Amino acid sequence: MIVMHVVVAALLLSPAGYPQDAQKPAPAATAATPKNPAPAAGTNPEEEYKIGAQDVLRIDVWKESELTRTVPVRPDGKISLPLLNDVQAAGLTPSQLASVLTEGLKKFINAPQVTVTVSEINSRRVYVTGEVAHAGAFPLLPDMTVLQALSSSGGFSQFAKTKNIYVLRMEGGKQVKHPFNYKEVLAGRNQEQNIELQPGDVIVVP
Repeated sequence: MIVMHVVVAALLLSPAGYPQDAQKPAPAATAATPKNPAPAAGTNPEEEYKIGAQDVLRIDVWKESELTRTVPVRPDGKISLPLLNDVQAAGLTPSQLASVLTEGLKKFINAPQVTVTVSEINSRRVYVTGEVAHAGAFPLLPDMTVLQALSSSGGFSQFAKTKNIYVLRMEGGKQVKHPFNYKEVLAGRNQEQNIELQPGDVIVVP
Protein backbone atom coordinates (compact mmCIF):
# COMPACT_ATOMS: atom_id res chain seq x y z
CA MET A 1 0.00 0.00 0.00
CA ILE A 2 2.81 2.36 0.88
CA VAL A 3 4.50 1.66 -2.50
CA MET A 4 1.25 2.30 -4.40
CA HIS A 5 0.75 5.67 -2.70
CA VAL A 6 4.31 6.70 -3.62
CA VAL A 7 3.78 5.79 -7.29
CA VAL A 8 0.50 7.74 -7.49
CA ALA A 9 2.12 10.79 -5.89
CA ALA A 10 5.00 10.67 -8.38
CA LEU A 11 2.61 10.56 -11.32
CA LEU A 12 0.69 13.56 -10.01
CA LEU A 13 3.88 15.64 -9.65
CA SER A 14 5.36 14.70 -13.05
CA PRO A 15 5.00 17.06 -16.15
CA ALA A 16 2.80 14.46 -17.82
CA GLY A 17 0.26 15.04 -15.13
CA TYR A 18 -0.23 18.72 -16.04
CA PRO A 19 -2.93 19.83 -18.53
CA GLN A 20 -1.80 19.95 -22.15
CA ASP A 21 -2.41 23.71 -22.47
CA ALA A 22 -0.03 24.46 -19.64
CA GLN A 23 2.80 22.65 -21.47
CA LYS A 24 2.55 24.70 -24.69
CA PRO A 25 4.83 27.75 -24.86
CA ALA A 26 3.19 31.09 -25.55
CA PRO A 27 3.32 32.08 -29.25
CA ALA A 28 6.00 34.59 -30.16
CA ALA A 29 4.79 38.13 -30.81
CA THR A 30 4.95 39.26 -34.44
CA ALA A 31 4.95 42.82 -35.75
CA ALA A 32 1.91 43.80 -37.77
CA THR A 33 2.65 44.51 -41.41
CA PRO A 34 0.90 47.65 -42.75
CA LYS A 35 -1.41 47.01 -45.68
CA ASN A 36 -0.34 50.16 -47.49
CA PRO A 37 3.32 50.94 -46.74
CA ALA A 38 4.47 54.49 -47.41
CA PRO A 39 6.28 54.96 -50.74
CA ALA A 40 10.02 55.37 -50.68
CA ALA A 41 11.32 58.93 -50.55
CA GLY A 42 12.14 60.50 -53.88
CA THR A 43 9.72 58.36 -55.88
CA ASN A 44 7.12 61.08 -56.38
CA PRO A 45 7.00 61.84 -60.13
CA GLU A 46 5.92 65.41 -59.34
CA GLU A 47 9.37 66.06 -57.90
CA GLU A 48 10.98 65.87 -61.39
CA TYR A 49 12.51 69.15 -62.50
CA LYS A 50 10.40 71.37 -64.73
CA ILE A 51 12.12 73.18 -67.57
CA GLY A 52 12.21 76.97 -67.48
CA ALA A 53 13.16 79.86 -69.74
CA GLN A 54 16.91 80.27 -70.36
CA ASP A 55 17.65 76.65 -69.45
CA VAL A 56 19.88 74.78 -71.89
CA LEU A 57 18.68 71.38 -73.12
CA ARG A 58 20.42 68.47 -74.78
CA ILE A 59 18.15 66.78 -77.32
CA ASP A 60 19.34 63.31 -78.40
CA VAL A 61 17.54 61.53 -81.22
CA TRP A 62 18.89 58.01 -81.61
CA LYS A 63 20.63 57.42 -84.96
CA GLU A 64 19.64 60.93 -86.13
CA SER A 65 22.77 63.05 -85.75
CA GLU A 66 21.26 65.96 -87.69
CA LEU A 67 18.49 66.29 -85.12
CA THR A 68 20.66 65.73 -82.06
CA ARG A 69 21.76 69.07 -80.64
CA THR A 70 21.97 71.42 -77.66
CA VAL A 71 19.35 74.17 -77.63
CA PRO A 72 18.50 77.06 -75.29
CA VAL A 73 14.98 77.66 -74.02
CA ARG A 74 13.93 81.08 -75.27
CA PRO A 75 12.36 83.71 -72.99
CA ASP A 76 8.97 82.74 -74.44
CA GLY A 77 9.54 79.18 -73.18
CA LYS A 78 9.99 77.55 -76.57
CA ILE A 79 12.82 75.74 -78.35
CA SER A 80 13.51 75.53 -82.09
CA LEU A 81 14.22 72.20 -83.77
CA PRO A 82 14.47 71.01 -87.39
CA LEU A 83 11.23 69.52 -88.77
CA LEU A 84 9.24 70.60 -85.70
CA ASN A 85 10.05 74.32 -85.68
CA ASP A 86 8.96 75.92 -82.37
CA VAL A 87 8.04 73.59 -79.51
CA GLN A 88 6.85 74.62 -76.04
CA ALA A 89 9.38 73.41 -73.44
CA ALA A 90 8.96 75.61 -70.35
CA GLY A 91 6.67 74.07 -67.75
CA LEU A 92 7.33 70.51 -68.91
CA THR A 93 9.59 67.92 -67.33
CA PRO A 94 12.38 66.47 -69.52
CA SER A 95 10.45 63.20 -69.90
CA GLN A 96 7.27 65.06 -70.91
CA LEU A 97 9.15 67.09 -73.51
CA ALA A 98 10.76 63.92 -74.84
CA SER A 99 7.27 62.44 -75.33
CA VAL A 100 6.10 65.58 -77.17
CA LEU A 101 9.13 65.49 -79.49
CA THR A 102 8.71 61.77 -80.09
CA GLU A 103 5.09 62.22 -81.18
CA GLY A 104 6.02 65.12 -83.45
CA LEU A 105 8.89 63.26 -85.12
CA LYS A 106 6.75 60.21 -85.88
CA LYS A 107 5.47 62.09 -88.93
CA PHE A 108 9.00 62.15 -90.37
CA ILE A 109 10.95 59.28 -88.73
CA ASN A 110 10.07 55.65 -88.14
CA ALA A 111 9.91 54.90 -84.38
CA PRO A 112 11.98 57.85 -83.13
CA GLN A 113 13.69 57.56 -79.74
CA VAL A 114 14.23 60.91 -78.05
CA THR A 115 16.06 61.73 -74.82
CA VAL A 116 16.00 65.18 -73.20
CA THR A 117 18.48 66.25 -70.52
CA VAL A 118 18.96 69.62 -68.87
CA SER A 119 22.54 70.73 -69.48
CA GLU A 120 22.31 74.08 -67.70
CA ILE A 121 19.74 75.29 -65.18
CA ASN A 122 19.45 79.03 -65.69
CA SER A 123 15.77 79.56 -64.96
CA ARG A 124 16.01 78.85 -61.24
CA ARG A 125 18.19 81.65 -59.88
CA VAL A 126 18.19 84.08 -57.00
CA TYR A 127 20.05 87.35 -56.79
CA VAL A 128 22.08 88.93 -54.01
CA THR A 129 22.93 92.62 -54.25
CA GLY A 130 24.31 95.37 -52.05
CA GLU A 131 27.04 95.23 -49.40
CA VAL A 132 28.32 91.70 -50.04
CA ALA A 133 31.63 90.38 -51.31
CA HIS A 134 30.20 88.69 -54.40
CA ALA A 135 26.94 90.14 -55.63
CA GLY A 136 25.15 88.51 -58.55
CA ALA A 137 22.99 85.58 -59.58
CA PHE A 138 23.19 82.23 -57.82
CA PRO A 139 21.61 78.86 -58.69
CA LEU A 140 18.53 78.18 -56.59
CA LEU A 141 19.18 74.90 -54.81
CA PRO A 142 16.36 72.75 -53.37
CA ASP A 143 14.97 74.19 -50.10
CA MET A 144 17.46 77.08 -50.23
CA THR A 145 16.93 79.75 -47.56
CA VAL A 146 17.98 83.40 -47.26
CA LEU A 147 20.80 82.48 -44.89
CA GLN A 148 22.15 79.87 -47.29
CA ALA A 149 22.08 82.30 -50.20
CA LEU A 150 23.92 84.93 -48.18
CA SER A 151 26.62 82.41 -47.31
CA SER A 152 27.17 81.88 -51.05
CA SER A 153 27.79 85.59 -51.56
CA GLY A 154 31.12 85.57 -49.70
CA GLY A 155 30.15 87.55 -46.61
CA PHE A 156 29.32 91.18 -45.89
CA SER A 157 31.30 94.37 -46.34
CA GLN A 158 32.18 96.45 -43.31
CA PHE A 159 29.36 98.88 -44.14
CA ALA A 160 26.59 96.26 -44.36
CA LYS A 161 23.50 96.88 -42.25
CA THR A 162 22.82 93.24 -41.46
CA LYS A 163 19.75 94.05 -39.36
CA ASN A 164 17.99 95.64 -42.33
CA ILE A 165 18.39 92.99 -45.04
CA TYR A 166 15.26 92.25 -47.06
CA VAL A 167 14.02 89.97 -49.83
CA LEU A 168 12.14 91.35 -52.83
CA ARG A 169 9.64 88.92 -54.33
CA MET A 170 6.92 89.22 -56.95
CA GLU A 171 3.59 88.10 -55.50
CA GLY A 172 0.36 88.51 -57.43
CA GLY A 173 2.01 90.92 -59.87
CA LYS A 174 3.30 93.15 -57.07
CA GLN A 175 6.74 93.42 -55.50
CA VAL A 176 6.65 92.43 -51.83
CA LYS A 177 9.37 93.16 -49.28
CA HIS A 178 10.26 90.46 -46.70
CA PRO A 179 12.54 91.72 -43.89
CA PHE A 180 15.49 89.64 -42.70
CA ASN A 181 17.53 90.42 -39.60
CA TYR A 182 20.77 88.48 -40.03
CA LYS A 183 21.88 88.82 -36.40
CA GLU A 184 18.56 87.62 -35.02
CA VAL A 185 18.41 84.58 -37.28
CA LEU A 186 22.04 83.71 -36.55
CA ALA A 187 21.24 83.87 -32.82
CA GLY A 188 18.31 81.49 -33.29
CA ARG A 189 15.58 84.09 -32.89
CA ASN A 190 12.69 84.83 -35.28
CA GLN A 191 13.57 81.95 -37.58
CA GLU A 192 10.44 82.62 -39.64
CA GLN A 193 12.44 85.41 -41.32
CA ASN A 194 14.69 82.79 -42.89
CA ILE A 195 12.20 82.02 -45.64
CA GLU A 196 12.64 79.45 -48.39
CA LEU A 197 13.61 81.26 -51.58
CA GLN A 198 11.77 81.16 -54.88
CA PRO A 199 13.07 81.69 -58.42
CA GLY A 200 13.67 85.37 -59.10
CA ASP A 201 13.96 86.44 -55.46
CA VAL A 202 16.34 89.37 -54.84
CA ILE A 203 18.17 89.65 -51.52
CA VAL A 204 19.20 93.24 -50.77
CA VAL A 205 21.92 93.97 -48.22
CA PRO A 206 21.86 97.75 -47.57
